[in-house]
Amino acid sequence: MSDWPSLDFAADRPTIETAHLVLQMVGKLPTRLHPWVNHGWHVALRVTPRGFATRMMPAAKARDFAVEVDMRDGLVRAWCSHGGSWTTDIPGKTIAQLHADMSAMLEEADLPAPLHGAPNEMPDVIPFAADDRPREWDADAATRLHGAFAAADRVFSTFRSRYLGKSSPSHMFWGSFDLAVTRFSGRRAPPHPGGFPNLPDEVTREAYSHEVISAGFWPGGNGVDEAAFYAYAYPSPDDLSEGTIAPAAAYWHKDLGEFVLHYADVAAAGDPEAALMAFLHSSFDAAAARMDWPDDLATLQVSYGEPAQQI
Repeated sequence: MSDWPSLDFAADRPTIETAHLVLQMVGKLPTRLHPWVNHGWHVALRVTPRGFATRMMPAAKARDFAVEVDMRDGLVRAWCSHGGSWTTDIPGKTIAQLHADMSAMLEEADLPAPLHGAPNEMPDVIPFAADDRPREWDADAATRLHGAFAAADRVFSTFRSRYLGKSSPSHMFWGSFDLAVTRFSGRRAPPHPGGFPNLPDEVTREAYSHEVISAGFWPGGNGVDEAAFYAYAYPSPDDLSEGTIAPAAAYWHKDLGEFVLHYADVAAAGDPEAALMAFLHSSFDAAAARMDWPDDLATLQVSYGEPAQQI
């Protein structure tokens, strides 16, 4: 398989929607078990070789545990610092059935299981425990979807390493189902208007409490019905759309107020990593110049990103 597998949002959508809801359930755990980290970073999931996993979370009896959605084997896995791992399969189940199975799995392992609630950042939600709608899980689609996130994560992590200012990790937010990496100027931002469905405005305002230039990847939806990369700033300069962006396939999406580069254009490029990196750097430069970020901005960008061969 290519490092940049093919994606088809229309065909893969049923599996994408199932994965999104499973990740929402798993993502509820750190919201209720992990201390709050600035901008909600503690709830974001990290990309793993097989899927997406939580941070380490505390359990009773001086133990710690984590939960992973294994996209390649189609299961949810929990493992504990004191030994033991537990799994439950995803295919063939409704969200309500999976919610019950995950709760039982964690309780059997004597691990906390606060999986109650409903999805965030989605309209017209149904509580997990009551969602009996049929769900689909195509193993090939799930594997390709994870492969795309993993490829994006590699480039995002290198991009992050080239900035000495405050920057988020490359991490996946399960509410909107997007991988993101965010840079900060260090200055306060005006209060965000909020308005995301089924998400308290105070959460959004804390996430955007400071100026940001952010880039990310989503598998489709959110105004672009195919997998795409995006870049935006908050607060957004009025003339950001006039920025010069690379590669040539990238464009300004007026309705979203963001730069967009379709995943298919990256995957088809002679050097996909270079194409994506050009998009990340050019969108950052366009926003930083128009936002008058600190004068020492140039000194904050370095040439890290390669593993040390000797140390």
